Amino acid sequence: MKHMPQQPRPRLQRSLLAVPGANPGMMEKAAKSEADYVFLDLEDAVAPDDKAQARKNVIAALGDLDWKASGKSVSVRINGPDTHYMYRDLVEVIEQAGEHLDGILVPKVSAQEDVHMIETLCEQIERAKNLRRRIAVEALIESALGMVNVEAIARRAIAPGGRLEALHFGVGDFAASCRARTTSIGGLNPDYPGDPWHSALTRMLTACRAYGLRAVDGPFGDIKDAGGFLESAERAAALGMDGKWVIHPSQIELANKVFTPPPEEVARAKDILRALESAAEAGQGAAQLEGKMIDAASKRMAENVVAIADLIAAGESAQQKK
Repeated sequence: MKHMPQQPRPRLQRSLLAVPGANPGMMEKAAKSEADYVFLDLEDAVAPDDKAQARKNVIAALGDLDWKASGKSVSVRINGPDTHYMYRDLVEVIEQAGEHLDGILVPKVSAQEDVHMIETLCEQIERAKNLRRRIAVEALIESALGMVNVEAIARRAIAPGGRLEALHFGVGDFAASCRARTTSIGGLNPDYPGDPWHSALTRMLTACRAYGLRAVDGPFGDIKDAGGFLESAERAAALGMDGKWVIHPSQIELANKVFTPPPEEVARAKDILRALESAAEAGQGAAQLEGKMIDAASKRMAENVVAIADLIAAGESAQQKK
Protein backbone atom coordinates (compact mmCIF):
# COMPACT_ATOMS: atom_id res chain seq x y z
CA MET A 1 0.00 0.00 0.00
CA LYS A 2 1.21 3.52 -0.73
CA HIS A 3 2.22 5.61 2.25
CA MET A 4 0.09 8.55 1.07
CA PRO A 5 -2.99 7.37 -0.86
CA GLN A 6 -4.50 9.83 -3.27
CA GLN A 7 -7.98 11.19 -2.75
CA PRO A 8 -10.43 9.06 -4.74
CA ARG A 9 -12.08 12.14 -6.26
CA PRO A 10 -11.19 15.75 -5.48
CA ARG A 11 -14.21 17.82 -4.47
CA LEU A 12 -14.62 21.20 -2.85
CA GLN A 13 -16.21 20.83 0.57
CA ARG A 14 -15.32 24.10 2.27
CA SER A 15 -18.99 24.59 3.08
CA LEU A 16 -21.42 21.68 3.35
CA LEU A 17 -24.99 22.97 3.56
CA ALA A 18 -27.53 20.79 5.37
CA VAL A 19 -31.06 21.07 3.94
CA PRO A 20 -34.17 19.35 5.37
CA GLY A 21 -35.78 17.00 2.87
CA ALA A 22 -39.18 17.99 4.18
CA ASN A 23 -38.77 21.58 2.92
CA PRO A 24 -38.80 21.92 -0.91
CA GLY A 25 -38.40 25.69 -0.71
CA MET A 26 -35.16 25.42 1.21
CA MET A 27 -33.81 22.90 -1.32
CA GLU A 28 -34.51 25.33 -4.15
CA LYS A 29 -32.64 28.09 -2.30
CA ALA A 30 -29.77 25.72 -1.55
CA ALA A 31 -29.27 24.96 -5.25
CA LYS A 32 -28.70 28.69 -5.86
CA SER A 33 -26.48 29.23 -2.83
CA GLU A 34 -22.73 29.69 -2.69
CA ALA A 35 -22.20 26.46 -0.76
CA ASP A 36 -19.68 24.08 -2.32
CA TYR A 37 -21.65 21.01 -1.36
CA VAL A 38 -25.27 20.39 -0.34
CA PHE A 39 -26.74 17.38 1.38
CA LEU A 40 -30.48 16.85 1.35
CA ASP A 41 -31.39 15.41 4.72
CA LEU A 42 -33.74 12.47 5.25
CA GLU A 43 -32.52 11.74 8.77
CA ASP A 44 -32.49 14.03 11.82
CA ALA A 45 -34.17 17.00 10.12
CA VAL A 46 -37.23 14.93 9.18
CA ALA A 47 -39.89 13.70 11.61
CA PRO A 48 -40.83 9.98 11.36
CA ASP A 49 -44.27 10.72 9.93
CA ASP A 50 -42.70 12.86 7.18
CA LYS A 51 -40.02 10.41 6.02
CA ALA A 52 -41.91 9.06 2.99
CA GLN A 53 -42.90 12.50 1.72
CA ALA A 54 -39.38 13.81 2.31
CA ARG A 55 -38.03 11.07 0.03
CA LYS A 56 -40.39 12.21 -2.70
CA ASN A 57 -39.34 15.83 -2.18
CA VAL A 58 -35.65 14.93 -2.41
CA ILE A 59 -36.13 12.85 -5.55
CA ALA A 60 -38.01 15.72 -7.18
CA ALA A 61 -35.36 18.25 -6.13
CA LEU A 62 -32.53 16.13 -7.51
CA GLY A 63 -34.21 15.87 -10.90
CA ASP A 64 -35.76 19.31 -11.20
CA LEU A 65 -33.09 21.67 -9.82
CA ASP A 66 -29.87 22.57 -11.61
CA TRP A 67 -27.27 21.68 -9.00
CA LYS A 68 -24.37 21.96 -11.41
CA ALA A 69 -25.15 25.54 -12.48
CA SER A 70 -23.28 26.87 -9.45
CA GLY A 71 -20.61 24.17 -9.59
CA LYS A 72 -21.73 22.34 -6.46
CA SER A 73 -21.96 18.68 -5.51
CA VAL A 74 -25.15 17.23 -4.02
CA SER A 75 -25.70 14.23 -1.79
CA VAL A 76 -28.46 12.73 0.33
CA ARG A 77 -28.14 11.90 4.00
CA ILE A 78 -30.09 8.70 4.38
CA ASN A 79 -31.39 7.33 7.65
CA GLY A 80 -29.01 5.24 9.72
CA PRO A 81 -28.16 1.58 9.08
CA ASP A 82 -29.91 0.74 12.36
CA THR A 83 -33.30 1.99 11.10
CA HIS A 84 -35.95 0.48 8.84
CA TYR A 85 -36.02 3.66 6.75
CA MET A 86 -32.51 3.18 5.37
CA TYR A 87 -33.10 0.61 2.63
CA ARG A 88 -36.09 2.49 1.19
CA ASP A 89 -34.03 5.69 1.16
CA LEU A 90 -31.33 4.04 -0.91
CA VAL A 91 -33.61 2.14 -3.27
CA GLU A 92 -36.03 4.95 -4.03
CA VAL A 93 -33.50 7.77 -4.26
CA ILE A 94 -30.94 5.94 -6.39
CA GLU A 95 -33.47 4.20 -8.64
CA GLN A 96 -35.36 7.40 -9.35
CA ALA A 97 -32.66 10.08 -9.16
CA GLY A 98 -29.28 8.32 -9.10
CA GLU A 99 -28.16 9.96 -12.34
CA HIS A 100 -28.26 13.35 -10.58
CA LEU A 101 -26.63 12.25 -7.33
CA ASP A 102 -22.97 12.69 -6.35
CA GLY A 103 -23.02 10.87 -3.05
CA ILE A 104 -24.75 9.17 -0.15
CA LEU A 105 -24.02 10.46 3.35
CA VAL A 106 -24.39 7.65 5.89
CA PRO A 107 -25.09 8.62 9.53
CA LYS A 108 -24.36 6.65 12.69
CA VAL A 109 -21.51 4.66 11.14
CA SER A 110 -19.97 2.54 13.88
CA ALA A 111 -18.04 -0.11 11.92
CA GLN A 112 -16.64 -0.67 8.44
CA GLU A 113 -19.39 -3.22 7.82
CA ASP A 114 -21.92 -0.36 7.81
CA VAL A 115 -20.08 1.25 4.90
CA HIS A 116 -19.64 -2.07 3.10
CA MET A 117 -23.39 -2.71 3.28
CA ILE A 118 -24.22 0.69 1.76
CA GLU A 119 -21.59 0.24 -0.96
CA THR A 120 -22.99 -3.18 -1.87
CA LEU A 121 -26.54 -1.86 -2.13
CA CYS A 122 -25.39 1.08 -4.25
CA GLU A 123 -23.58 -1.30 -6.59
CA GLN A 124 -26.60 -3.55 -6.96
CA ILE A 125 -29.03 -0.70 -7.62
CA GLU A 126 -26.71 0.94 -10.14
CA ARG A 127 -26.34 -2.32 -12.05
CA ALA A 128 -30.07 -3.02 -11.98
CA LYS A 129 -30.84 0.46 -13.34
CA ASN A 130 -27.86 0.58 -15.73
CA LEU A 131 -26.65 3.79 -14.14
CA ARG A 132 -23.40 5.10 -15.60
CA ARG A 133 -22.77 7.39 -12.65
CA ARG A 134 -20.87 5.83 -9.74
CA ILE A 135 -22.25 7.22 -6.51
CA ALA A 136 -19.79 8.04 -3.75
CA VAL A 137 -20.24 7.21 -0.06
CA GLU A 138 -19.39 9.49 2.86
CA ALA A 139 -19.68 8.48 6.51
CA LEU A 140 -20.60 10.30 9.68
CA ILE A 141 -18.50 9.45 12.73
CA GLU A 142 -20.75 10.43 15.64
CA SER A 143 -20.43 7.86 18.40
CA ALA A 144 -17.80 6.57 20.75
CA LEU A 145 -17.88 3.21 18.96
CA GLY A 146 -17.51 4.87 15.56
CA MET A 147 -14.47 6.80 16.81
CA VAL A 148 -12.91 3.65 18.28
CA ASN A 149 -13.29 2.01 14.85
CA VAL A 150 -12.52 5.09 12.75
CA GLU A 151 -9.27 3.70 11.30
CA ALA A 152 -10.98 0.50 10.15
CA ILE A 153 -13.86 2.53 8.71
CA ALA A 154 -11.47 4.78 6.79
CA ARG A 155 -9.72 1.69 5.40
CA ARG A 156 -12.83 0.98 3.29
CA ALA A 157 -11.48 3.67 0.94
CA ILE A 158 -8.79 1.30 -0.32
CA ALA A 159 -10.88 -1.88 -0.28
CA PRO A 160 -11.81 -3.46 -3.63
CA GLY A 161 -14.92 -1.72 -4.88
CA GLY A 162 -14.66 0.88 -2.12
CA ARG A 163 -16.66 4.07 -2.61
CA LEU A 164 -15.76 5.93 0.57
CA GLU A 165 -14.57 9.49 -0.11
CA ALA A 166 -14.91 11.39 3.16
CA LEU A 167 -15.58 11.18 6.88
CA HIS A 168 -17.61 13.81 8.75
CA PHE A 169 -17.49 14.55 12.46
CA GLY A 170 -20.98 14.50 13.99
CA VAL A 171 -20.21 16.56 17.05
CA GLY A 172 -23.71 16.64 18.59
CA ASP A 173 -24.34 12.90 18.67
CA PHE A 174 -20.68 12.29 19.56
CA ALA A 175 -21.04 14.55 22.60
CA ALA A 176 -24.18 12.66 23.63
CA SER A 177 -22.47 9.31 23.09
CA CYS A 178 -19.58 10.38 25.32
CA ARG A 179 -21.98 11.89 27.89
CA ALA A 180 -20.22 15.23 27.59
CA ARG A 181 -21.69 17.83 29.93
CA THR A 182 -22.93 20.18 27.25
CA THR A 183 -26.11 20.93 25.35
CA SER A 184 -24.31 23.08 22.77
CA ILE A 185 -23.70 21.58 19.33
CA GLY A 186 -20.08 22.22 18.41
CA GLY A 187 -19.50 24.98 20.93
CA LEU A 188 -16.89 25.17 23.65
CA ASN A 189 -17.66 24.41 27.28
CA PRO A 190 -16.54 27.28 29.56
CA ASP A 191 -15.81 24.70 32.27
CA TYR A 192 -13.34 22.88 30.01
CA PRO A 193 -9.86 24.43 29.58
CA GLY A 194 -9.52 24.03 25.83
CA ASP A 195 -11.27 22.48 22.85
CA PRO A 196 -13.14 19.34 23.96
CA TRP A 197 -13.39 18.11 20.35
CA HIS A 198 -9.72 18.46 19.45
CA SER A 199 -8.73 14.89 20.21
CA ALA A 200 -11.65 13.36 18.30
CA LEU A 201 -11.18 15.65 15.29
CA THR A 202 -7.47 14.89 15.18
CA ARG A 203 -8.04 11.15 15.34
CA MET A 204 -10.62 11.22 12.55
CA LEU A 205 -8.48 13.54 10.44
CA THR A 206 -5.45 11.28 10.81
CA ALA A 207 -7.49 8.25 9.72
CA CYS A 208 -8.74 10.20 6.70
CA ARG A 209 -5.28 11.24 5.59
CA ALA A 210 -3.89 7.74 6.11
CA TYR A 211 -6.35 6.38 3.55
CA GLY A 212 -6.78 9.32 1.20
CA LEU A 213 -10.14 10.62 2.41
CA ARG A 214 -11.47 14.13 2.80
CA ALA A 215 -12.23 15.22 6.37
CA VAL A 216 -15.19 17.46 7.17
CA ASP A 217 -16.00 19.12 10.49
CA GLY A 218 -19.58 19.03 11.71
CA PRO A 219 -22.07 21.77 12.60
CA PHE A 220 -21.95 24.74 14.92
CA GLY A 221 -25.45 24.99 16.32
CA ASP A 222 -25.75 28.64 17.34
CA ILE A 223 -26.58 30.33 14.02
CA LYS A 224 -26.61 33.78 15.66
CA ASP A 225 -23.04 33.44 16.93
CA ALA A 226 -20.93 34.24 13.87
CA GLY A 227 -17.84 34.69 16.02
CA GLY A 228 -18.26 31.27 17.58
CA PHE A 229 -18.71 29.67 14.17
CA LEU A 230 -15.57 31.37 12.87
CA GLU A 231 -13.58 30.22 15.90
CA SER A 232 -14.79 26.65 15.43
CA ALA A 233 -14.06 26.70 11.69
CA GLU A 234 -10.62 28.22 12.17
CA ARG A 235 -9.63 25.51 14.65
CA ALA A 236 -10.73 22.84 12.18
CA ALA A 237 -8.93 24.52 9.27
CA ALA A 238 -5.74 24.83 11.31
CA LEU A 239 -5.79 21.07 11.89
CA GLY A 240 -6.14 20.45 8.14
CA MET A 241 -9.86 19.72 7.75
CA ASP A 242 -11.26 20.26 4.26
CA GLY A 243 -14.40 22.09 5.33
CA LYS A 244 -17.29 22.38 7.73
CA TRP A 245 -21.04 21.88 7.84
CA VAL A 246 -23.22 24.96 7.60
CA ILE A 247 -26.77 24.76 8.93
CA HIS A 248 -27.83 28.26 7.88
CA PRO A 249 -27.07 30.31 4.75
CA SER A 250 -25.40 32.98 6.94
CA GLN A 251 -22.60 30.50 7.70
CA ILE A 252 -21.74 29.73 4.05
CA GLU A 253 -19.59 32.77 3.34
CA LEU A 254 -17.77 32.36 6.65
CA ALA A 255 -16.89 28.72 5.94
CA ASN A 256 -15.78 29.43 2.37
CA LYS A 257 -13.50 32.20 3.60
CA VAL A 258 -11.92 30.19 6.41
CA PHE A 259 -11.19 27.15 4.27
CA THR A 260 -9.82 29.17 1.33
CA PRO A 261 -6.05 29.72 1.57
CA PRO A 262 -5.40 33.50 1.54
CA PRO A 263 -3.50 34.86 -1.50
CA GLU A 264 -0.34 35.49 0.51
CA GLU A 265 -0.31 31.88 1.72
CA VAL A 266 -0.70 30.59 -1.84
CA ALA A 267 2.02 32.95 -3.08
CA ARG A 268 4.45 31.75 -0.41
CA ALA A 269 3.66 28.11 -1.20
CA LYS A 270 4.51 28.73 -4.85
CA ASP A 271 7.73 30.51 -3.80
CA ILE A 272 8.68 27.42 -1.77
CA LEU A 273 8.09 25.13 -4.73
CA ARG A 274 10.14 27.35 -7.05
CA ALA A 275 12.99 27.58 -4.54
CA LEU A 276 13.09 23.82 -4.07
CA GLU A 277 12.96 23.24 -7.82
CA SER A 278 15.99 25.50 -8.24
CA ALA A 279 17.76 23.68 -5.40
CA ALA A 280 17.06 20.32 -7.02
CA GLU A 281 18.52 21.52 -10.31
CA ALA A 282 21.64 22.47 -8.38
CA GLY A 283 21.79 19.01 -6.81
CA GLN A 284 20.61 20.14 -3.37
CA GLY A 285 17.86 18.53 -1.33
CA ALA A 286 17.09 21.59 0.78
CA ALA A 287 17.14 25.35 0.34
CA GLN A 288 16.68 28.62 2.19
CA LEU A 289 13.83 31.04 1.65
CA GLU A 290 13.74 34.33 3.52
CA GLY A 291 16.25 32.98 5.99
CA LYS A 292 14.31 29.79 6.73
CA MET A 293 15.23 26.23 5.81
CA ILE A 294 12.86 24.43 3.47
CA ASP A 295 13.03 20.80 2.39
CA ALA A 296 10.95 17.88 1.11
CA ALA A 297 8.45 18.26 3.95
CA SER A 298 8.06 21.94 3.05
CA LYS A 299 7.37 20.89 -0.53
CA ARG A 300 4.57 18.53 0.50
CA MET A 301 2.94 21.19 2.68
CA ALA A 302 3.22 23.77 -0.10
CA GLU A 303 1.74 21.35 -2.63
CA ASN A 304 -1.30 20.90 -0.37
CA VAL A 305 -1.91 24.66 -0.34
CA VAL A 306 -1.51 25.02 -4.10
CA ALA A 307 -3.75 22.01 -4.78
CA ILE A 308 -6.69 23.43 -2.83
CA ALA A 309 -6.17 26.86 -4.39
CA ASP A 310 -6.22 25.28 -7.86
CA LEU A 311 -9.37 23.31 -7.02
CA ILE A 312 -11.13 26.49 -5.85
CA ALA A 313 -10.00 28.37 -8.96
CA ALA A 314 -11.27 25.58 -11.20
CA GLY A 315 -14.66 25.65 -9.47
CA GLU A 316 -14.93 29.42 -9.83
CA SER A 317 -13.95 29.22 -13.50
CA ALA A 318 -16.58 26.55 -14.20
CA GLN A 319 -19.23 28.65 -12.48
CA GLN A 320 -18.38 31.73 -14.55
CA LYS A 321 -18.83 29.73 -17.76
CA LYS A 322 -22.40 28.73 -16.87
